[in-house]
Amino acid sequence: MKSLINSGRPTAPMNEERVSTPNLNPQEALPDLPEATLNDLPERLRPGITRAGWNALMPVQARAIPYLFAQRDMMIQSRTGSGKTGAYLLPILEMVNPLQPTTQALILVPTRELALQVAREAEILATGTGVRTVAVYGGVGYREQLAAFQAGAHIVVGTPGRVLDHLLRRSLTLQHLQFLIFDEADRMLSMRFYPDMRRVQHYLPEHAISTYMFSATFPAPVLRLTHQFMRSPGFLNLSSDQIHVSEIEHVYYSVPGMDKDRSLIRIIEVENPLSALIFCNTKVRVNYVTTVLQRFGYDADDLTSDLAQSSREKVLDRVRRGTLRFLVATDVAARGIDLPELSHVIQYEPPEDPEAYIHRSGRTGRAGASGTAITLVTAVERAALLRIAKQFNFPLNERPLPSDEDVQHVVSERIIALLEARLRTRDRLPTERMARFVPLYPTLAQSGEDKHLLAMLLDDFYQQTFHEPLIAPDEPPSRPPQSPSSAVGSGRRSRKRRPR
Repeated sequence: MKSLINSGRPTAPMNEERVSTPNLNPQEALPDLPEATLNDLPERLRPGITRAGWNALMPVQARAIPYLFAQRDMMIQSRTGSGKTGAYLLPILEMVNPLQPTTQALILVPTRELALQVAREAEILATGTGVRTVAVYGGVGYREQLAAFQAGAHIVVGTPGRVLDHLLRRSLTLQHLQFLIFDEADRMLSMRFYPDMRRVQHYLPEHAISTYMFSATFPAPVLRLTHQFMRSPGFLNLSSDQIHVSEIEHVYYSVPGMDKDRSLIRIIEVENPLSALIFCNTKVRVNYVTTVLQRFGYDADDLTSDLAQSSREKVLDRVRRGTLRFLVATDVAARGIDLPELSHVIQYEPPEDPEAYIHRSGRTGRAGASGTAITLVTAVERAALLRIAKQFNFPLNERPLPSDEDVQHVVSERIIALLEARLRTRDRLPTERMARFVPLYPTLAQSGEDKHLLAMLLDDFYQQTFHEPLIAPDEPPSRPPQSPSSAVGSGRRSRKRRPR
């Protein structure tokens, strides 16, 4: 076990700068570390492993655990449900000190459900170790979370917004932090947590910490962000046998033929692509889909062979600059154009020519990044898509079509995070002004007709905030307030923190 923990551990000084150059096609060689087994893990973790019902490590755990014990910054690509949570929890549970009642590991996740899931798994695996975990997320009161901090939680699992709230309140300090995990890093960026993630950075300790990003995909914007959070990270692709980040995930949704447009809206809300090229087979269908997206409030435009060259260049320029989120096009219009950094390709209908599927899906996952190719199929179209997958020998996974209730749940969680982030930006005077409307809330919430007024306000806020263009990754974040109420520790130093 000692060799597993120490192999590959960096010997850099504690004050080393945690900055690296962005690289969208990383080829950095990793040390050849042997895979771990359950027998390699320490005895004190055995009760938790037994309670979890594990008979062996899953592939992602066997491959990733040695690199986490090596304590070097890593980006690890692994599909959802592959066991990545255990891959980072087991090393953390071994390396934190249960006798020190401080936060030593911070795990940032995009949703409250994932925070609860990770915290529950941590509690199971920590059986008999004395390591305490707390889940921290918005939309609930602070009492239980504050009590957990006061009791000395060693591992904090939370959404960036609520973690930032506690840092601003000084109820949480990260001065003893050793490990920082970004779970589902691609989703955190797509849910617009990037500004909060950057503000959390200002509360990280001066000493070096080990940082890890886990994600099912690493789109180009996420790859560009790594230099802001990590120090010359290694890359481990556990979605395949290659040790680099480059892969397209092929998925499809079975949808009713008469409800394909509404199904597309629900899929977009749940998948939440950073940017997407949506393919249709005809110009008429392109125009229809573009109109539907625009009517639902999405930033969308079309590209067909009928478009004048000047208009065509304007549309393509918006895509390249990242100011147009959805481009709807036919195969003819999309052929021969350069559209870098698309996180998703969505096929509203399968292509008539099987080879066109490969050309379409190849529009994502470029320049060393990974991406997702999504196809919407009716019962008749499904058979054709399966034949294409068999012909070109690529894995194709079906995802369940989101229901209206699924979308409502996702949107509700996002808007709570957005509202809490907006509230954090208000100082005393705007807060006093806001208090005038607090007595109005019960009236709006209880009256049947007035509920629509409240829903309209929330809908407008959501559309204007969540669906606006993303912040450029290299844009400097706003710094946290420098007032005594927001300082952390024994007092904030006036000098600027070094970049991380």
